[in-house]
Amino acid sequence: MKLIKIDQQNWNTGIEKAKSAYRVFGPVKEKNDYEFKVLGTNEMPDLNFRNTRLSPKSIIYPQSQVMFTYSIDETKDDCRIMKEVENVTSPMAIIGVRPCDALSFPIVRRNFDTPEYQDTYWIKAYEATTFVGLACNSACDTCFCTSAGTGPFGEEGLDVLIIKDGDDFYTKIITPKGEAFAESAGWGKKEQTDITAKIKELKTAAEASVSSTVSTDKLKNKTILDLYDAPFWEEEAFACINCGTCTYVCPTCWCFDVQDETHGKSGIRMRNWDSCMFPLFTHHASGHNPRNNKYERVRQRFMHKLKYYVDKYDSGIQCVGCGRCIRLCPVNIDIRKICDKMNSFDTESCKCEATSS
Repeated sequence: MKLIKIDQQNWNTGIEKAKSAYRVFGPVKEKNDYEFKVLGTNEMPDLNFRNTRLSPKSIIYPQSQVMFTYSIDETKDDCRIMKEVENVTSPMAIIGVRPCDALSFPIVRRNFDTPEYQDTYWIKAYEATTFVGLACNSACDTCFCTSAGTGPFGEEGLDVLIIKDGDDFYTKIITPKGEAFAESAGWGKKEQTDITAKIKELKTAAEASVSSTVSTDKLKNKTILDLYDAPFWEEEAFACINCGTCTYVCPTCWCFDVQDETHGKSGIRMRNWDSCMFPLFTHHASGHNPRNNKYERVRQRFMHKLKYYVDKYDSGIQCVGCGRCIRLCPVNIDIRKICDKMNSFDTESCKCEATSS
């Protein structure tokens, strides 16, 4: 790992240089919020933000993605033959990725890159991308990243970590991909160990600013059916309006639907983000819906993130503690509250209460 100190001028010059080798994405202010977009010539990432409204997952995993094209024109030799669309996988760099969002990519990779199944669209885009993180000097009041396997200065999933201190940028080069990006930006200077103490000081202060925590230590040992039948699901789901906001803003939600769209005699097969919060998500062609009730859909979301994923991968929860679903839920459903309820749920106490009543 190499440490480099960069001033504001060299930072701007370096970002501009890197654009000759990478498609560079960064946070840009849009109205009252920030979004990740391709940076144009002389356009710099705006780092004056706590967190973006949407995570950068859509750069790797677009909200809508055309996979195949086809024709139903009987006069053509390729009639009804699916032709794969070649997706652009030229080198990309995402600048300003918060450590919580960076952790989401290794989490999602466990689903999209397995020995049994590889999602080539996701993998190619992921492997073509260099992740340049931005440490959080102070946390949002809804963040609980330190309970979710990372922290304000977390490095997992990153190739470079930037720590901003006034007009200076302390740069940690973490991987060979990060080294290549630094060289393309002209930042390939020798290590400056004199900034180590300052980085440690900033990290300690940032971690102390995380005021929100959740307990997850007992989730692994809970019985699935006990949590599934827990008495609090209808109460927790009461206010939900099934809008799907929580799933669309979540950096670790990966569900999608595949649809064919035909216009005239040509068509496309595409995949689009989907949500377990939508009634149609599990609607069968027969008309049956195994999750017909709202509380069943809410239960599915939290059981997947906090129990099914935990049991399947034994790598923590399927959540990075970014707090987006808390901030943006229109009816104030709070994953921290539900996680604590699941973690502390006592089956025996419930049985005793049911017997006594």
